[in-house]
Amino acid sequence: MADLNNYSVIGRMTRDLDERAFGYTQNGKARLNICIAVNDGYGDNQYTSYFDVVVWGKTAENIKPYLGKGKQICINGRLRQDRWEKDGQKNSRVVIVAETVQLLGGRDSAGNGGNNQHPQQAAQEENGLPEDIPF
Repeated sequence: MADLNNYSVIGRMTRDLDERAFGYTQNGKARLNICIAVNDGYGDNQYTSYFDVVVWGKTAENIKPYLGKGKQICINGRLRQDRWEKDGQKNSRVVIVAETVQLLGGRDSAGNGGNNQHPQQAAQEENGLPEDIPF
């Protein structure tokens, strides 16, 4: 039987992107490193797990402008264990290598809590017009 390495997760960005998060390899391939927080459980049993994610290529270039702290995203990919040695100490970490990234609800870059409402619709509601007008 063949092995399977497939992981799907929905979480929120833990920080805004900085100059270290996005870059290009020596071969010109785009790379984006992000971290997401995933809540699980309920009540007194609730906890948060944090996952490092790497996004490559055109996906990294295309998704970068839309990401920011608090933005909810869905990632489908695979798990990869990185191992290295530093100062005689062996280290390892598991990262998610994203194959697809979907933007979900949550805060956007304007900080309006993910209110992706069309400007005309927002203006109608502010003016007291009914919401069900078909224009």
